[in-house]
Amino acid sequence: MRRFDLASACACGAGIVLVGEHQNNGDGSVNILVTGGTGFLGTAIVKRLVANGDRVVSLGSRDANLFDDKSLLRFRGERFDQIWHLAAWTQAGNFCLTHQGEQWINNQKINTNVLDFWRVHQPQAKLVAMGTSCAYPPNGDLTEDRYLEGEPIDSLFTYAHTKRMLYIGLRALQAQFGLTAVCLVPSTLYGPGYHTDGRQMHFVFDLIRKILIASKGGPPPVLWGDGYQKRELIFIDDFVDAAISISGRPGLSIVNVGSGEEYSIREFAQAICDAVGYDYTLIEFDSTQYVGARSKVLDVKQLKSLLPHWSLTPLVAGLRHTIAWFESNWHVLRSVAK
Repeated sequence: MRRFDLASACACGAGIVLVGEHQNNGDGSVNILVTGGTGFLGTAIVKRLVANGDRVVSLGSRDANLFDDKSLLRFRGERFDQIWHLAAWTQAGNFCLTHQGEQWINNQKINTNVLDFWRVHQPQAKLVAMGTSCAYPPNGDLTEDRYLEGEPIDSLFTYAHTKRMLYIGLRALQAQFGLTAVCLVPSTLYGPGYHTDGRQMHFVFDLIRKILIASKGGPPPVLWGDGYQKRELIFIDDFVDAAISISGRPGLSIVNVGSGEEYSIREFAQAICDAVGYDYTLIEFDSTQYVGARSKVLDVKQLKSLLPHWSLTPLVAGLRHTIAWFESNWHVLRSVAK
């Protein structure tokens, strides 16, 4: 494996393994294995961990086939202090509706293989796993004690249950083997650095792309649903700040990480139109299309008690940063995920 510093790590493309010395650091740094390290969240997490001076092995799908139970065995001789399990087989949009069986099988394989590697070869490591807000039942407050309660929304049913099973796996291994873990449940992440390979986009990225196309002379945007469905966003850097802080705290099992505020799709669209100078009244809404949950906002009381001085990037500022990234990658993003 090659050795990288922060400067070279940030310049490298997907599939790179970032690694430092894993024995006797002596400098307070942490040895960390990251699955899903080349994704939107993974790239941001890895960049911050390396900047903090930690030694990081970052794995994308090119580095390890997590469907294979032997894919991580080459790291069994390493000693990790933390394992960040970010890898998941999913996409945004209606992907969860059309790939239910594959989602169940593939995510169960991924999660089982990572947890088994942890149990057998890295029991000293703390595992930091990603949950999903869609695991919550659609009615009532989204508090951590309700993560396994009731049934998730139908359109995300399978994926939500694979994330519930991941959390159950953490608890089971903690109970039987005394391992240490925490499950972080994010709201929808946004910010610069999203994927550009044609996969379906989460709603806010799709909104920005459609409105930018229209502002540059394209057809008026057509948005799915009536626009009154509400969503919660958290800026990627804010989530990374909170996640890294929480990862080092003992005694936690599951923590919601979100802004605690939701806005309608119409409100997001208006803010994007204002930022790019497009006439919001030209937007069309198609209420026959898939919209998912009507409302979804995390209860973040526990998060605020853990991080009382944690601050959020204002929505307008975060959207402007994201729009600027879109503009700088416009040659790719104007044609993908139509």
